[in-house]
Amino acid sequence: MVSEQKPPVRPIAGARRSDATRAAILGAARERFAADGYERATIRAIARDARIDPSMVMRYYGSKEGLFAAASEFDLRLPDLSEVPRSEAGRALVRHFLDRWEDDEVLTALLRVGVTNAAGARRMQEIFREQLEPVVAKVCPVPGQGPTRAALVSSQILGMALGRFVLRIAPAAGMPREELVAWLGPTVQRYLTAELP
Repeated sequence: MVSEQKPPVRPIAGARRSDATRAAILGAARERFAADGYERATIRAIARDARIDPSMVMRYYGSKEGLFAAASEFDLRLPDLSEVPRSEAGRALVRHFLDRWEDDEVLTALLRVGVTNAAGARRMQEIFREQLEPVVAKVCPVPGQGPTRAALVSSQILGMALGRFVLRIAPAAGMPREELVAWLGPTVQRYLTAELP
């Protein structure tokens, strides 16, 4: 008996419309959170920017905090430090984060929200903890110290980003990249690989 092949399932128009609506909401939310911060951004303003009814935002995301969490999904795209010479891991990480901050305004928006709002701070903590800890664990000399070392690296990187991209503290804000790498790389290196005294 020959089995009858079923035709491939095609996505229905409603599913495509739903995906387009979600994409429009997330795009509008990212821009609004970046421009206004978490507190001042409203569901109504985001819906207006996305050209939809505010009830649709609530239908898809449930709350402003739920929308913020979805809009702030962010892949740091961290390098595998085990593929970098051990003595260059700190510099490699600083270069990588400079690239990410210079290429993507969402990360700067997240940082702005993170320093002014508890939900933003939690989201930033989650992103760095979930993504940075496994990378640091690969080069950390004492496995149990991975979370502590990752937290110290995060504090250095986030401090640099706040000073350079948000507060624009001179002369760090205008410092050439390689000069900044030369200053920060050894500190991050120490957090990653140095033995504790």
